[in-house]
Amino acid sequence: MRRLLVAVLAIGTFGVAVMLAAWFRVCAGGACPTISTLGKYDPAQASKVYAADGRLITDLGLERRTVVPLAEMAPSVTAAFIATEDKRFYEHEGVDWIRVVGAVRANVLKMRAAEGFSTITMQLARNLWPEQISGRDKSLARKLREAKVAFEIERQYPKDKILELYLNQIDLGNRAFGVDAAAQRYFGKSVRELNVAEAATLAAIPKAPSTYNPRRNPQRSVQRRNTVLGLLRDSGYMSAAECERWRAYPLLLTARSDYSNTAEYFVEFIRQQLEARFGPDLYRGGLRIYTTLDLDAQLAAERALATQLETIESGKYGKFPHKTYADYQASRGDERDESGASPYLQGLAVVLEAKTGYIRALVGGRDFDDSKFNRVTQARRQAGSTFKPIVYAAAIEAGIPLSRIIIDEPFRLDVEGQAPWAPQNYDNKFEGAMTMRRALYQSRNIPAILIGREVGEDAVVAEALKFGLTTRVPSFPAIHIGAADVMPLEMIAAFSVFANSGRRAVPKAITRVEDPSGRILWQPAVEQAGVLAPNAAWLVNDALRDVVRRGTAAGTVGSQINFPAGGKTGTTNDGRDVWFIGYTPELVGGVWIGFDTPTKIMNNAQGGRLAAPAWTMMMKEIMDRRPSPGDFPRPNDLLVVEVDRTTGELATPFCPLPDRVVESFIPGTEPSGFCPTHGGGLGSSPMTPTVRPGESPERLMTPSTNRMVSPGARGAMGGVGPDGRKPN
Repeated sequence: MRRLLVAVLAIGTFGVAVMLAAWFRVCAGGACPTISTLGKYDPAQASKVYAADGRLITDLGLERRTVVPLAEMAPSVTAAFIATEDKRFYEHEGVDWIRVVGAVRANVLKMRAAEGFSTITMQLARNLWPEQISGRDKSLARKLREAKVAFEIERQYPKDKILELYLNQIDLGNRAFGVDAAAQRYFGKSVRELNVAEAATLAAIPKAPSTYNPRRNPQRSVQRRNTVLGLLRDSGYMSAAECERWRAYPLLLTARSDYSNTAEYFVEFIRQQLEARFGPDLYRGGLRIYTTLDLDAQLAAERALATQLETIESGKYGKFPHKTYADYQASRGDERDESGASPYLQGLAVVLEAKTGYIRALVGGRDFDDSKFNRVTQARRQAGSTFKPIVYAAAIEAGIPLSRIIIDEPFRLDVEGQAPWAPQNYDNKFEGAMTMRRALYQSRNIPAILIGREVGEDAVVAEALKFGLTTRVPSFPAIHIGAADVMPLEMIAAFSVFANSGRRAVPKAITRVEDPSGRILWQPAVEQAGVLAPNAAWLVNDALRDVVRRGTAAGTVGSQINFPAGGKTGTTNDGRDVWFIGYTPELVGGVWIGFDTPTKIMNNAQGGRLAAPAWTMMMKEIMDRRPSPGDFPRPNDLLVVEVDRTTGELATPFCPLPDRVVESFIPGTEPSGFCPTHGGGLGSSPMTPTVRPGESPERLMTPSTNRMVSPGARGAMGGVGPDGRKPN
């Protein structure tokens, strides 16, 4: 026994000597980090992106973290982590020797690494400097470095500071770093608000993050949580009765702690703006970014677009001659061309506030993971007939009234060095004389070209600039029917002019950016630009409301909604792009559908058939959550006159009753002659019913599908057929 005791003492002495030698050499050559930098340690905090109502959308940063002072954390949180991870935290100096002895004994008895002895300070060292003190390194040298760094930390910093750093640094799964980020992810609340059971749930995670993640393994999480509650009881933080009460508390995870998989194109859109302004601070500075996004509107837009694209591919509107998105997903083929264009049918949707330009919803494509190309802001597509309201706005500003008669007939323009240009209407038909109003709501191409040429290409180009289109609009006749490429966001925002009494709202996605202390760093102002006089804007608006009431979107929009709205369908050559841009007195929304590489979608592809249903679906859901909007305000200086729709002239009691309609005019643009059926010439007549400004009469009937005649043919046309022709 004496010899055995001597041998043990000798081995022990040798072991201690080896340990001491290793202790003094373990940090040689800069193997240990410099503790002096810890006083200035500023952990990277992800910037948080919030929706308009304050709900968290997502984080921007490599690590989701929000630093919270120890004094502001719920006391149950600090108690749970101390009881679980290091119950003698306030007693030791970095290493808990009592725990070390116990761990060595347990590991020897079980002949494996069954128990650890890391203190909170040692864990902090490992978390702060993972490259020099890696948790994956199981060597004795790593453990000694960890202990030595822990001693240095304890020597220089108070316990509360160490605990605060630890609780703000620790990885708690789900990409949540620090207790506040984890509280938001799992319970949808701040660490300041956690109850005892929720605090114990977080304290249960570090032992085995993947095993005790409450989202992945709720049952195991509850079992481990209840163990932590027992430790709190044993440490004197609560009574046995309180422990049992909290053990019975259900695991109530927030249904959705953030919306990271929602509005991905919107988030990327603002991320690019913010990175240009704030640089790397965006990802580590803990900025608070408040956006214009309405999450409910966003979800409605995403659902509506996805549903309509699937419906088109299903064959409901006719044979879909392309590979569907589902087919592509199933094969997951390498069918992307070098430009990054996706091979399947794509779409976009935008909703913005008419007065502020605040973007309430933005869907830039069908699958952000598959294609990050934002079709709302990066694409350039032909506008088609959605451009026509700009042409008609220029005409009204030039003094041409909606009652002007234009002839929809074959048109040919000789182009030097090229074949003659002979545009067609969508249906390849010509309907003769019609009013300018009817030409707009039935989307006839020839009248739009004639009106545009009368106003002049340069005037239309200038008008497009006023409407906010920054892409090049070349000065040639085809622009009048939307041949120019436009940025979809700008084209949709242009319609705010009609919803907002002539003022264009500049699209905005961010309301303000704050630093972690709440100091405002950036607050973009609302921008509006005057484009049209209110009376001119109202006239175009009223004609665009006819698009919905009885024009190309009557069946897919007007018959489906119960709120005031106007809008315009759009279809480009060969059905490559289909649009519907519509608006209410408060909101402007737009939908585009097509292929990234311009391709005919299908036979009979029209904006009214394919795009408008998605707009209706989206806007109905959004408007159902809002108070009923009022009607569009009518300016007081408009005249209301009864005219003959076949000639555009003043109506008299002698004109056929079906041809007599009420039309509005900017003073000075109303007709002065009478319809030809009045036998008394073209002088004034007391029998002509005219309502003066400010009287705001009710419409006797909505302005009808007036047959239009060219200016030279005024008075030469007879009656017209009934309204209600098939929209195009």
